[in-house]
Amino acid sequence: MDARLATPADWPEVSALRQRVFVVEQGVPAELELDDRDATAVHALSRDDAGRVVATGRLLPDAAGPGRAVVGRMAADAAVRGRGHGSAVLAVLEAEAAARGQRAVKLHAQVTARGFYDRAGYAVVGEEYEEAGIVHVTMRKELR
Repeated sequence: MDARLATPADWPEVSALRQRVFVVEQGVPAELELDDRDATAVHALSRDDAGRVVATGRLLPDAAGPGRAVVGRMAADAAVRGRGHGSAVLAVLEAEAAARGQRAVKLHAQVTARGFYDRAGYAVVGEEYEEAGIVHVTMRKELR
């Protein structure tokens, strides 16, 4: 598995994966999926054995306040879910956050993915809410 930080050359594949997962599969309006934060975010990806981008996520340092990053846009192709690609992307984003001096990471997890984040050491903070027509819960993890 090739999980690493994305480069600008990876953006077309990252964007296509997010479009497939969020807009096509989950019905998120396209205008909500892409935002101006993509330009300044740190993106990570994982490729399958054939070299295709099959998982991605982004990091927004200091987005939840000084020293508190936000992870978002975590997406994995349906064909590879449960095979470690998402975990590998999350680990790359957490390592990058720590390298940038972030002390904690916050994210808005779809409730169907809560177990994934529980296993990665995240804890629920607050009540469930709807975002882009999907029920979410805020989760947080302290970094070492």
